[in-house]
Amino acid sequence: MEKPVNNRAWFLVLPVLVLVAFSAVIPLMTVVNYSVQDTFGNNEFFWNGIGWFKDVLESDRVHAALGRQLLFSGIILAIEIPLGIFIALNMPKRGFWASLCLVLMALPLLIPWNVVGTIWQVFGRVDIGLLGHTLAALGFDYNYVNDPIDAWATIIVMDVWHWTSLVALLCYAGLQSIPDAYYQAARIDQASRWGVFRFIELPKMSGVLLIAVLLRFMDSFMIYTEPFVVTGGGPGNATTFLSIDLVKMAIGQFDLGPAAAFSLIYFLVILLISWVFYTVMTAQREVP
Repeated sequence: MEKPVNNRAWFLVLPVLVLVAFSAVIPLMTVVNYSVQDTFGNNEFFWNGIGWFKDVLESDRVHAALGRQLLFSGIILAIEIPLGIFIALNMPKRGFWASLCLVLMALPLLIPWNVVGTIWQVFGRVDIGLLGHTLAALGFDYNYVNDPIDAWATIIVMDVWHWTSLVALLCYAGLQSIPDAYYQAARIDQASRWGVFRFIELPKMSGVLLIAVLLRFMDSFMIYTEPFVVTGGGPGNATTFLSIDLVKMAIGQFDLGPAAAFSLIYFLVILLISWVFYTVMTAQREVP
């Protein structure tokens, strides 16, 4: 005799489903609706099909923003992942200093994104900012407002300062889960420091590294607030990433149709690249 199924638990999930529907599904359907229609105003819409999608995919402006976005995310991953691993390996494992390091590492993550942008906007100014004034005093011609290279350097350093702690804390958690027996066996075998890292620590951190890479890629690929506050996408379009370009299109120009199509393509690109990251890294983990 089959055991009766109790479906009353669904009533506990129902409020969450309703909330998700209002906060995610309905806005998404609105965006889809705008992406396939055009309007002459007065709430008069007519069918446009995939016209907006073709315009976005063929736009040189979008291609340039995508190139800048991919370059930025690549630089961020190339810096923050190795740096986070290095910091985690050198953090104390237990005791007072371990607790102090954990607190200090967590502090940048508690600062809101717009505040981070404001801090670095002031910090990098040549007239009143500590960084800008110091570099100018040392003879460096630093001006993130007028020089694209300085603007890129400022945004990259800002993101590294803000988010490397996340990678370090995740790697630290992975290291803490390694039993002492592994290190004892390595000492008996007289393994080198590189050997311990290569064959013990790195494999044990692979799971958290996968999470760190995915989180940092998605966040860096969707970055908006910090560079917008610091540079506004300038100088020129030097730091106009996809998110900034999308906001300019939707709010600045009020092109709702192209902006809706752009946002859907943006979402699919993030989803596709994240899936590729996940597939490749999980496949490497399964290799004996």
